[in-house]
Amino acid sequence: MNDRTTGTLLMIGAIGILALYSYGLYQFTIIVLAITAFIAVALVLGLVGWIGYSIATTSPPPSPEPEPSTGQHEDKKTEAASSTEPAE
Repeated sequence: MNDRTTGTLLMIGAIGILALYSYGLYQFTIIVLAITAFIAVALVLGLVGWIGYSIATTSPPPSPEPEPSTGQHEDKKTEAASSTEPAE
């Protein structure tokens, strides 16, 4: 099945479901609204639960090892500062 056929079927399906939803809303207003609200809340809470599960089960990244200080880093800063000073 190519992309054009898939897109057409999705479009027709969406229009059909919208027609059924509209008819259900007209005939059974309270129950359709209650089901719609429940589905919306369930989807939002499911998404929040999924994010929470992902955070809870993902191991933290390893902490970087501190580099031992040899004093060379400070010497480079001093050299850089002295090289930018104007000569008199």
